[in-house]
Amino acid sequence: MGSPATSPNKKRLVVTLLIVVAAGFAGNAVRNWLEEPLMDQDVTIGPAPAAPVVVAQPAPPPATAPGSANGPVTEAPELESDQHAEEVPAPAGPRESFGHRAGLHKVKSALNLSASAALVIDQETGQVLLRKNGDSVLPIASLTKLMTAVVVTEARLPMDALITITDDDVDVERHSRSRLRVGTTLTRGEALRLALMSSENRAAHALGRTYPGGLAAFVTAMNRKAADLGMKSTTYVDPTGLRTGNQSTAHDLSVLAAAAAKNTLLAGFSTTLEHAQEVAGGRVLQYRNSNRLVKSPNWDILLQKTGYIVEAGWCMVLDTRIGGHKLFVVLLDAGGASSRIGDAERIRRHVAEALGVPLKQEPPAKRHRR
Repeated sequence: MGSPATSPNKKRLVVTLLIVVAAGFAGNAVRNWLEEPLMDQDVTIGPAPAAPVVVAQPAPPPATAPGSANGPVTEAPELESDQHAEEVPAPAGPRESFGHRAGLHKVKSALNLSASAALVIDQETGQVLLRKNGDSVLPIASLTKLMTAVVVTEARLPMDALITITDDDVDVERHSRSRLRVGTTLTRGEALRLALMSSENRAAHALGRTYPGGLAAFVTAMNRKAADLGMKSTTYVDPTGLRTGNQSTAHDLSVLAAAAAKNTLLAGFSTTLEHAQEVAGGRVLQYRNSNRLVKSPNWDILLQKTGYIVEAGWCMVLDTRIGGHKLFVVLLDAGGASSRIGDAERIRRHVAEALGVPLKQEPPAKRHRR
């Protein structure tokens, strides 16, 4: 006699169990997607291309002469981290930053910074208040857009001229986010503002593409300007920073910050908190600054730029004022978005203590939960 056929009840039970298991997997996938942290506008969405390891060279011993651009690092006790921020872990394995591959993040610093490289300079005296791997060459991500802005403004191109986003401005290498659809028309000034305040990649690329002579001429102008400024360890290959060939050092970027800070237009655009961009069809795009420090009452920021791609880690340049002292702050390859903010806060407290100035410390604003 053959084996008995499976009863209809058993079949229904098996089908029900399979449906429950599948629903569980789907629920976990949706939950993980909802819990994924939001990042800066210039976050890489697609897979990063393979790139060779850059062995960054450690900085030479600092000079001891007071007022020197390579002055001594001021020691300070370790300060507490930003306890209220949600940490974004650094990528691991093949998606590791160049600085982490070279072991630069393991170099000890006075403030236990997460960044692989950092530099703080007093603008009035030229004294280096803090340095960590200040001469190590690393990818700089969207900090590139500071040079893009300098070249555009120094070319004296009309800011009211209209620029149209084309297919050439779409990032097909990393598939980075952009809300500027192909066909969107905006003024050069509006594109410049969005590139600086919100790291809008299509806007930055369009600025380079519409430069006299085209994109190649623009990249040449970027490298020529870097040479003119004495940025000896800096190379540019595109106006957005999406490519790893855009590389510099913390020291060179402080020089760039000094040049950009002289331009009040760039300073104002980079520190714009929010901007409503009108586009075709009556749509209005609401943009917010990619750097949350600009809205903090504890910070007085005159110019800023953030950046992130996997190979560069989380980067930031600041022209800021602490207790009446104007400073340039450069952070390269921090371990996460919150680590970058935590490093900046440690530096702010350290500088206030080192210079003997009062520390502005407003209580955090209360958050209303829905």
